[in-house]
Amino acid sequence: MFVPADFVPPTSLETAEFRLEPLGPQHNAADLAAWTSSVEHIRATPGYPDGSWPPMEGMTLEENHADLVRHAEDFAARRGFTFTVLDPADGDVIGCVYLYPTKSPDYEGTVQSWVRADRAELDGPLADAVRAWLETHWPWQRVDRCGR
Repeated sequence: MFVPADFVPPTSLETAEFRLEPLGPQHNAADLAAWTSSVEHIRATPGYPDGSWPPMEGMTLEENHADLVRHAEDFAARRGFTFTVLDPADGDVIGCVYLYPTKSPDYEGTVQSWVRADRAELDGPLADAVRAWLETHWPWQRVDRCGR
């Protein structure tokens, strides 16, 4: 079990620089635009060491939609929690945060995040805010932050 049965997952994190909400199909076009504009930047971000994501060839809008549906289903089933990172001023997608189980016996979960290349200055603040959020609002004591 990834989270305790009685745990109610938070559905938002807000700072002056960004806002997180559960990722879903409603974010499809903006999500696709965000990551396809920043493939090399994301691949250079801590937590994406194997170079398999995001795909260099991109995805169709339909393929991305299916991926977002999968993430929303994982959230609903409590198998994993993916959040879109939005600009608080205009609601545009500027990144993502993924909270998923890990295969490592040393951790209870893994967190990965990315931001668009044109918002690279938010990479550290996002990782720091998520770290603090995990410590105060989530049930885990040991989370692999992927080198952060």
